[in-house]
Amino acid sequence: LLGGGGNGGGAGRVFVLGGEGLRGEVRDAGLRLAGEGEPAPGEPVRAVLVGYDDQFTFAKLAQACGYLRDPQCLLVATDPDPWHPLSDGQRTPGTGSLTAAVETASGRKALVVGKPNTYMFDCIVERFGVDPSRTLMVGDRLETDILFGKNCGLATILTLTGVSRLEEAQAYMASDSAAAKDLVPNYYVDSIADLIPGLDE
Repeated sequence: LLGGGGNGGGAGRVFVLGGEGLRGEVRDAGLRLAGEGEPAPGEPVRAVLVGYDDQFTFAKLAQACGYLRDPQCLLVATDPDPWHPLSDGQRTPGTGSLTAAVETASGRKALVVGKPNTYMFDCIVERFGVDPSRTLMVGDRLETDILFGKNCGLATILTLTGVSRLEEAQAYMASDSAAAKDLVPNYYVDSIADLIPGLDE
């Protein structure tokens, strides 16, 4: 994705809106981060990567939009989650909220490579030879985790200790919409701990 074409004609850098964990993954993939080290002459930023960033600022947003004025610069997001629950019942903005800000300000549409996109599972299958027919997708959010499982042809389990509620799944089940049916899990458990006895058998 980041080699050849566009400004400078060579491999470029990645501007990351995210924490050190995501930045480390980019480094481990052999990619160079914008803002680290001395760029080569004419070396462009080839991608803006949006992840969870609890230090998100207007300045970062403006910088991302500047890079995205180049049509050769990709806009990529790790996931579409709009918010995440906190232990006290409050919510914190998720990657989807930050991505929406970048999309609105830049006029670009992000490519989401995480759930519910199948790209991540395709990589897992290729690397580890996982058999989808023997794989369960366990998650707490219907719109990403369960839809991801359905998109990948996996059986799905909703755990009720996170974001989505059983009533939401039941409402999707009662809907006449085919898209809503894809958000209905095959099974549900009150807690992920309920799966442990089955794993021990």
